[in-house]
Amino acid sequence: MPTDPFDLRAVEQAIANTEFAGHLMHFHSVASTNDLALEATKAGARHGVWIADAQTSGRGRGSHIWHSPAGDGLYMTALVSPASPMQRALGLSFTTAIAVQSAIASVAGFRVRDQIDIRWPNDLLLNGKKCGGILIETSAQSVLTSGPAMLRYAVLGIGINVNHAAFPAELDAIATSLRRELPAPSQPLAHEPLAAAILLALDAELRRLTINNQLPTTGNQQRDLTQFSSWISGKRVRVEERNDDPGGYTGITAGLDPSGFLLVHGDDGQLHTVLSGGLREP
Repeated sequence: MPTDPFDLRAVEQAIANTEFAGHLMHFHSVASTNDLALEATKAGARHGVWIADAQTSGRGRGSHIWHSPAGDGLYMTALVSPASPMQRALGLSFTTAIAVQSAIASVAGFRVRDQIDIRWPNDLLLNGKKCGGILIETSAQSVLTSGPAMLRYAVLGIGINVNHAAFPAELDAIATSLRRELPAPSQPLAHEPLAAAILLALDAELRRLTINNQLPTTGNQQRDLTQFSSWISGKRVRVEERNDDPGGYTGITAGLDPSGFLLVHGDDGQLHTVLSGGLREP
């Protein structure tokens, strides 16, 4: 694991022209970076980035716990408040995943989609194993008019397995790290270049989102998202609707609807809209 202290100044310099500049905080260990961001929103904050070397209570989707040992991973949360209808804000998980995917590709050299893939809506897969995840928590503004509900803020939680050499037995077959997948890693990967690359890519994606929100159609409808993910069209999957549900259903993914939800042509002959739950290979 990295032995040098995290160089916050280097990250600040790299992201000087983004909305995150001047809002970075680093901690050696916290319960959850998302919790820190949510606490800040209670005091009125709408921007900020919290980075930690370790989390003691990191959360994944549903009731899942994120394996967050000290030093091996990059754990960060960005608090943002783009002008966006809540309906379109539902796509922030995939938008954030695209930014993280781009950052990993630029820093570690992995090929987008071929090696670093996105399993809708929020899992980063590296050579078929999970190396990162996104946890989005949003709040809507109070509706005072007949217009659409607008996003108040979004907490974008990001966890990346960077230098893990091993995982608990129950995760080893399905999880990996950036360092594990490099051809011949000799030294631990520094976290600062990856953190900066994520924030730069995320800033660009949020700018794109803001522009698209001013258009009559969403960016997802104009952008070919299959260039980032092999999972959203033509992929045979099992949809697990709840964490405690051993059932679910199987089918072929058929793209996204206008709100960014995944469509699946089920083996039962129905076209399903995946509102929640997770995807797995059958």
